[in-house]
Amino acid sequence: MATLAQNLPKSSSSFVWLKEFFKEELAPYPGRAALVARMTVAATIVMLLTMTFRIPYGAYGAIYALTISRESPQATTKAATTIIIAFLLSVLYVLIGARFFLQDPSLRLIWVVVTFFVMFYALSATTNYSAAARFGYLLSITIPLWDRQIPAESKLEGTLWAFAAISLGSLITVAVELIYAELTAGHGILLQPLADRLAATEELLNCYASGLPVDEKTKDQITHFAMVGNSAMRRTLQRSAYPPAYREQMGAVIALVGRLVDIAANVDYLSSDLPNNTRDQIRSLAANIRTIRSDLLNGKAPILIEPPAEAQHLAGTPVLVEMEKTISLIPEAFVGALSLGEYAPLPSSDEPSLGLFRSDALSNSEHLKFGLRGCFAASLCYLIYSAKAWPGISTAITTCFLTALSTIGSSRQKQLLRISGAIVGGVFLGIGAEMFILPTLDSIAGFTLVFLAVTVGSAWIMTSSPRLSYFGVQIIVAFYLINLSEFAVQTSLVPARDRVIGILLGLLMMWLVFDQLWSVSAAVQMKRTFASNLRLLAQFAREPISGDLRTASERSYALRETINSNFDRVRDLTGGVLLEFGPSRERDLALRERIIRWQAQVRMLFLTEITLWNYRAQLPGFELPTALLTQQRQFDEGFALTLEGMAGRLEGGPPQSPSSEDSAAHHEANAEAYAKAPEPTLSDRESALLSLRRRIQNLTTSLTQEI
Repeated sequence: MATLAQNLPKSSSSFVWLKEFFKEELAPYPGRAALVARMTVAATIVMLLTMTFRIPYGAYGAIYALTISRESPQATTKAATTIIIAFLLSVLYVLIGARFFLQDPSLRLIWVVVTFFVMFYALSATTNYSAAARFGYLLSITIPLWDRQIPAESKLEGTLWAFAAISLGSLITVAVELIYAELTAGHGILLQPLADRLAATEELLNCYASGLPVDEKTKDQITHFAMVGNSAMRRTLQRSAYPPAYREQMGAVIALVGRLVDIAANVDYLSSDLPNNTRDQIRSLAANIRTIRSDLLNGKAPILIEPPAEAQHLAGTPVLVEMEKTISLIPEAFVGALSLGEYAPLPSSDEPSLGLFRSDALSNSEHLKFGLRGCFAASLCYLIYSAKAWPGISTAITTCFLTALSTIGSSRQKQLLRISGAIVGGVFLGIGAEMFILPTLDSIAGFTLVFLAVTVGSAWIMTSSPRLSYFGVQIIVAFYLINLSEFAVQTSLVPARDRVIGILLGLLMMWLVFDQLWSVSAAVQMKRTFASNLRLLAQFAREPISGDLRTASERSYALRETINSNFDRVRDLTGGVLLEFGPSRERDLALRERIIRWQAQVRMLFLTEITLWNYRAQLPGFELPTALLTQQRQFDEGFALTLEGMAGRLEGGPPQSPSSEDSAAHHEANAEAYAKAPEPTLSDRESALLSLRRRIQNLTTSLTQEI
């Protein structure tokens, strides 16, 4: 991805870069055609049922069938129950609100604003993202319905039809995914993408080790993986029901494999005339990658079959040195990492993913900010169309929510893709079809052909990287809202015009609130979030501060959740930096590259500290003598001060304070003295603790020198 960043244009006078951009984004990759086919089949079935049986709100059902997350057959199976529960809760919420608040205009306005906040806050702060999305989606559709001057029976009927339409779309998607899973065999949604990236990198290294030119297929795969990044895998991991320990481990692995692919994208700068010792080292790297890939697919903790060589062996090839360092960190993600739930009970149950809210729902201000932003944007849309008595533009509410589904972690420049997609899908395709194509059709078969053409093209764009996928989403949203909301060809363009204006209004409000208010550039936010995470890790290194194990466990999980969320946010923001232009672009790209490299090391420090927490909490199996526990506390305090010093330096403060340097040096000397103790005096537990300390020292020293 670094190569891609460097190749972005410095001038808009040439459109050669635009051609290359679309060529990279729209190129086929393994599984893309199958995914597009499944998306199209699900949306087309919904459309046919909607048109045949004249089901109201069919457009929303088809939109959801196309945009619903297809994470894995297992997740899709579990989604069946979530669909019914989330939609039923949404219907009950609307009916209760209608009973108590909608008779009085003032109370109704308050209820609507509070509802908007609940919708967006739940999207960010709840553990079940799928349920929150369904809950809010139905609310965004039905709130405008209850403002219309129609009988209460019609409002209730419309609410139930909306529930039926989007439930139908979700259930059809579930059925399509399960049928596809039965017809195909493969590994999990997390492991297979990781294995594919490792396999492409291994093949690249094998070519260089053999002195052969790299084939175009391997080059294209590396370029594609670097371009797409890891956002889909990280999103899947965030929304999964895996235990926290596994999510933390796999989060580190995903980040490291992504870093490995980014480095591999630069390996083509290697000379083909390499010395024999360098070729041998490249073979060793390829062998280690092959072993790691095999271990991951077999459900085992990865190991290295050959230890990393000394850096001086690759003195002339810094790219390979960085690759070797990254590969060596992958197995370390699994060293000594045990689930805290095995030793201390969780606040409500033994499975953290069963809770309604994330453990940092109240402590992480980002959830509150996201809820307030979404509420503000949707409320502005609501007030505008209510004040103008223009119900035709109520699509603005749905647009705000659909845009928010992809706004978490996105950059302000992506709003351009949404607006341009709405114009293409609404004006050119939507209104254009109503003017020039649909009047000439006299059967559902002809409409189906038009529907398939637009759906296949939009779905193909939707499966691009985040640099372009939003464009496809908005094309399909605008086209469906115009052409699937009625059961006959429109003779008036007024409804289509109103829906397009509503979509553009929603996008304008989202741009104003999300990208202009409380917003800074992606580069600045990336640096701030990374520095904030260093401070949070320093705080975690001082835990537990409570003597009560349950309270300490709750604090630990909350901190771990926040740190993990920040890791993902930093990675999302690094993608946003690529889309920002201006006089500081070159400096921002250089900072982006460094932070990506540093974050891999910080993740390793985080995983190591999770294990050290077990020692500090004196969990069963991790008990330490009082003297050794005191020394460990001092060591962790020195480590925390070092992290805070690095954070201050990143934020523009002075270099690390002398006190923290002295503290770190003091504890390093203690650890070295402890390491020189006669081997028989060290128990297995103490040896493991010493190994963890050494890892922290090595990673911290490297990170401190670079920052």
